[in-house]
Amino acid sequence: MGYVIAGTAVLFVLLCIAMASFAVSGRRQTFEEAMKWQSDRYDTSFYGDSEKEDYTVEGDEGYLLHVQLLKAPSGSGRYVIITHGITDNRAGALKYARFYRDLGYNCIIYDLRGHGENERTYTTYGKKEGKDLALLIGDTRKRYSDLTVLGIHGESLGAATTVMSLRYHPSVDFAVADCGYSDIENVLRNIMKRMKLPGFLAVMQDLGLRIRYGCSFRDMRPVDALADSDVPIMFIHGEDDSLIPAGNSQTMYDAAKGYKEIHIIPGAEHAVSAIVAPELYDQYLRSFLDRVLES
Repeated sequence: MGYVIAGTAVLFVLLCIAMASFAVSGRRQTFEEAMKWQSDRYDTSFYGDSEKEDYTVEGDEGYLLHVQLLKAPSGSGRYVIITHGITDNRAGALKYARFYRDLGYNCIIYDLRGHGENERTYTTYGKKEGKDLALLIGDTRKRYSDLTVLGIHGESLGAATTVMSLRYHPSVDFAVADCGYSDIENVLRNIMKRMKLPGFLAVMQDLGLRIRYGCSFRDMRPVDALADSDVPIMFIHGEDDSLIPAGNSQTMYDAAKGYKEIHIIPGAEHAVSAIVAPELYDQYLRSFLDRVLES
């Protein structure tokens, strides 16, 4: 009987670890795959025409991030760091870079930890990624002596990373968070609900994460980083987002203390607001930047 109980316990722990590993280390796209997805949906020719600079930056605990600068068409001291979503890579940032390029910004795009050209590792849904971004912001300030304005813009996991970086009080002039989550737990529970799976599986996932990786989904809460940040921030979310419901952006908007805006894009599913409604997206972005940079 004792062997049966012990064996069952081992199987339970292994199942928890497997579920956690699936949640934090799934398949990642290649750059070619990501570029094809982007190019099939909008004109990415500006990327090939852009003057580029490739380099690496040390993130949290010395983790090496692969970074690329897309130089502005004309000399400019305005810079924006754009962070892509999960499974994607820096090519996913191009859907936003096109707007900033039209505004004369130098665009810094990079691979999140565990993505793109970076060494394979697990995702912490913004916990370590936020520190990585804060360090990249510091590097950008030191690297480019002509810098006059610096903003950050992220999508999904990139939005969570953008918000989480604010806990380190980075020197940035604005932030944009597109379809981000207020906390990852509610997203995982939503996914399980959509798959008609029992909610206790989320608890098992978290247990596996604690055992295998030494962290918890409960620590992955971008909303908590907004409590003492005064960085002007704009939240954008697709009205029809079924993966990360728009209520997540509303929750973060309510928690933000400084200047803030929120815009819900009709008819947009997850991470496609800039593709579904590019003119509206451009309008919201320009208006936000005019307000926060001229004030």
